[in-house]
Amino acid sequence: MTLRHFRIFLAVCERLSMTEAARQLHISQPSVTQAIHEMENHYGILLFERLGRHIYLTAAGENLKQYAYQILSLCQQAEDSLTAMQHSLPIRLGASITIGDIFLVELLTYCRRTRPDWPILSAIHNTEELEQFLIEDKLDLALVEGRIQSPYLVSRPILTDYLTLIASPDSEWSRKAITAPQDLDGLPVFVREQGSGTRDLFERVLEAHHLTCQVVGVYNNSEAIKKAVMANLGLAVLSRRLVQDEIKTGRLVELPLPDLEFKRHFLLVHHKNKYLTQPMQDLISICCHSEEWL
Repeated sequence: MTLRHFRIFLAVCERLSMTEAARQLHISQPSVTQAIHEMENHYGILLFERLGRHIYLTAAGENLKQYAYQILSLCQQAEDSLTAMQHSLPIRLGASITIGDIFLVELLTYCRRTRPDWPILSAIHNTEELEQFLIEDKLDLALVEGRIQSPYLVSRPILTDYLTLIASPDSEWSRKAITAPQDLDGLPVFVREQGSGTRDLFERVLEAHHLTCQVVGVYNNSEAIKKAVMANLGLAVLSRRLVQDEIKTGRLVELPLPDLEFKRHFLLVHHKNKYLTQPMQDLISICCHSEEWL
């Protein structure tokens, strides 16, 4: 027996009319009659007496009616409880290190202001780690700037970002004439760790133009890279959003990138089979319209 059978049965009990029950449920009368026959055949007992043009509930039908009410009530309670849990369970949100530095706090602040009832548990890792956490269902959503490798994940762009080449104002590179990509060959650079989307894009662009670099440090922290560059220990390629304040105040300078473009999109990613609760869907929408509130 299905919930549909019980709903039809109770409608007939309340109306004592197949026709009225069908009208109430917006289905055909033959469908109602068939469902009642299926129930009587299943239980092996009459649930209604048919006397002329009227039907009456039998003792067996009266007994079943009490159970039917309880079954449908429990089903509704389960649905209400699980729906409520969608709003009480935290959204597990991951962010890559760069996005954690320039976007995550603003997003959480906006959500706290506009959706204070949302519990969000956030974590920062590099793109490769976030991808694995999504596959293992340790995260619900992730914000990344790197390429997604797994075919089990789906992504959508939320912001456009550009990397820029930065140096200390005291660096000899800040005084060099840079007019062609080859002028940047052999750069002494600080880079992010393996698995970083920023490093992946940097290496792909260099490879495409047959350029090399001299790695002078590998850091998993963009702030540490900025400090190293400001101390004139080397150069770096980082998100322009991340260094725009230092550029404005003269603590860092941008170097030319002739015929080179380090363009990428920040992505929102989730498993393609992930059940997205309404709060998760709303959070995705907020991220996709972030240009409107940033």
